[in-house]
Amino acid sequence: MERRYRVGEVAKALGVSRKTVRRWIREGKIRAERTPGGQYRISESEVRRILGKPGNRAVIYARVGASDQRADLERQVQYLREYCAARGYMVVETLTDIASGLNEKRRGLNRLFQLVNEGEVDVVVITYKDRLARFGFRYLEAYFASHGVRIEAIFGEEPKDMRQELVEDLIAVATSLAGRLYGVRSRKRRKVVEALERALRDD
Repeated sequence: MERRYRVGEVAKALGVSRKTVRRWIREGKIRAERTPGGQYRISESEVRRILGKPGNRAVIYARVGASDQRADLERQVQYLREYCAARGYMVVETLTDIASGLNEKRRGLNRLFQLVNEGEVDVVVITYKDRLARFGFRYLEAYFASHGVRIEAIFGEEPKDMRQELVEDLIAVATSLAGRLYGVRSRKRRKVVEALERALRDD
């Protein structure tokens, strides 16, 4: 006997709400049966069909620069889920990072590369291009495209008033460069970074 899934189980697998799954059933996007008690049941083969639909598998990626921005991170994820639901995308994974956009060692970003390399995703959905990378977005876009993956940045470029995160990124760059020039623990490195921080505060 083929397994039958409840609406809640299917919603979790697809990364959408139960309400969305019920709507898709009414619209004929998902084939389902009704139990004598009036509950929907979706077959395992139907779930596999939806998850494997070409061009439909989405990964949500959201990022903020600091831990005190967690509320913004949650807002990004919620908005991206709604965006995917509205377009009928099946969310296979939701990835988040709390790190600078200049940091290449982000756990979520590394997981995203893994999914792209393994052919597990068709579209990466982000709010702004800078959420994925502060610089070099076009290189990432070209690399993903070579694996048949497109990037959808809902709002395009980052707003110009995102001063706090830009300042943090500048300080991160200066810290890294000064560390290479003078040594990570040197007094000179610390003075360079402190001078930059004062200049940015006074601007």
